[in-house]
Amino acid sequence: MPIKTLIMGAAGRDFHNFNVFFRDNPDYQVVAFTATQIPNIEGRIYPAELAGSLYPQGIPIYPESQLTQLIKEHHIEQVVFAYSDVPHEYVMHKASEVLAAGADFRLMGPESTQLKSSKPVVSVCAVRTGCGKSQTTRRVSLILREMGFKVAAIRHPMPYGNLIAQRVQRFAELDDLDEYECTIEEREEYEPHIVNGVIVYAGVDYEAILRQAEQEADIILWDGGNNDLPFYVSDFHIVVADPHRPGHERAYHPGEANARMADVFVINKVDTADPDAVLAVNENLRALQPDATIIEAASPLFVDDPAAIQGKRVLVVEDGPTLTHGEMAYGAGWVAARRFGAAEIIDPRPFAVGSIKATYAKYPTTGDVLPAMGYGEAQMKELEQTINNSDADLVIIGTPIDLGRILKINKPTQRVRYELQEIGQPTLEDLLKARFDK
Repeated sequence: MPIKTLIMGAAGRDFHNFNVFFRDNPDYQVVAFTATQIPNIEGRIYPAELAGSLYPQGIPIYPESQLTQLIKEHHIEQVVFAYSDVPHEYVMHKASEVLAAGADFRLMGPESTQLKSSKPVVSVCAVRTGCGKSQTTRRVSLILREMGFKVAAIRHPMPYGNLIAQRVQRFAELDDLDEYECTIEEREEYEPHIVNGVIVYAGVDYEAILRQAEQEADIILWDGGNNDLPFYVSDFHIVVADPHRPGHERAYHPGEANARMADVFVINKVDTADPDAVLAVNENLRALQPDATIIEAASPLFVDDPAAIQGKRVLVVEDGPTLTHGEMAYGAGWVAARRFGAAEIIDPRPFAVGSIKATYAKYPTTGDVLPAMGYGEAQMKELEQTINNSDADLVIIGTPIDLGRILKINKPTQRVRYELQEIGQPTLEDLLKARFDK
């Protein structure tokens, strides 16, 4: 009899593990998915069109809060944990819940879940959300293109809408973001690549995505999400760490596994971190993977008009995932407000409405900044209303995208941009040329 299986996820790694290992596998019966972390992704069906011939009705997706009930009601024999950026202790609490309900608990590794590309793969991942993968990926794509390669960036999944329509997504123009009705979280990852002239792929079926990207690229650039492992076998694995959170590189799943697999570490944000914290992260990384090369890097800030910030009462909007499951209390916008002389950084909480207010309750470590939550049109409207409710003189936007393209903000704004800048040698360019130079 096939093993009755439940997959715990967050609309990303869970679907990938199913597609690669369980779809069309008669030894297993995937009874259900559970969903957490991301708002409004449960209550759907993983569609039959994607689930394969063994699942003509598709597979239901339930809230993770029903985990124990589902195990008992459906006599689940095996539970697969398939989402990222959680403390090791959290994983074992979930394992204990599963074991107590009577099922086995499983973590799936690269051998079971990674796909092999016909083209070289450079992967950029991290030990935590918010370390600086995005600017590192942009830096790597620039270097590879200057070396003469055509690059396709494949981004870790964020399929929060119609899963069938999102099976394979290709983004070459900014208008493509509107066509696919992308959330703020998706736009934050795709838009900077598109602006830089790099084609982005994403979606649900990552083998189909890979095979299409291989047709137009010399090198595949895996742009990781959270602190998850690459979906593809990597020829050059870059892992980013954050000295603002020393010790996290060995305390979170699967970030520690990423660190142990690294070819190169980038310790980012050393320009704004405590030197002792930088040293501690360096020592921890060397202990986890002594054969990896370590690069230190800064994320210098760029603001269109720094003088516009001085003396103002400002509302700071930061990247949502960095503040929520990344557990950061601030980001680049907050640093810019302090650096360029804002009179006050106002607390957004009194102005928050709906799901934005609920976000603060769920993630109490968030500081006096506003997470740019936008998982769907309704939440985008609540984010817009929260900003417009505030009595700030100026809004500082520390997200990777221009929120003004999708929100109607009734106050002056200043965008904060940040790019990766290596310090000393070797640089990423040195290492990439040594590995891939024609």
